[in-house]
Amino acid sequence: MAKGRPLITVERCKGCSLCIGACPKKILEMSKDTNGQGVHYPVCIDESSCIACTFCATMCPDCVIEIEVED
Repeated sequence: MAKGRPLITVERCKGCSLCIGACPKKILEMSKDTNGQGVHYPVCIDESSCIACTFCATMCPDCVIEIEVED
C-alpha cells in the first residue's frame, strides 16, 4: 500500500474542515492554533498512517493540501 504525508499550506486554509471528514484513516484534526486569518487549520496527527489516497487534497476547495508520496 502507498505511503505519504499531507502537506498543508496553513496560511491559505479557510478552516472548512472538509478534509477531516474525507480522510479514511482519520489522521487529520483541526489545530488548536490559528493562522494569519484567525482560523483553525488541519494538522496530521499520524503521518505514518497516511495511505496517500489524496481524498483530503481532492476535497479541499482551496487546494491547500498536497500529498507527498513516499517511494
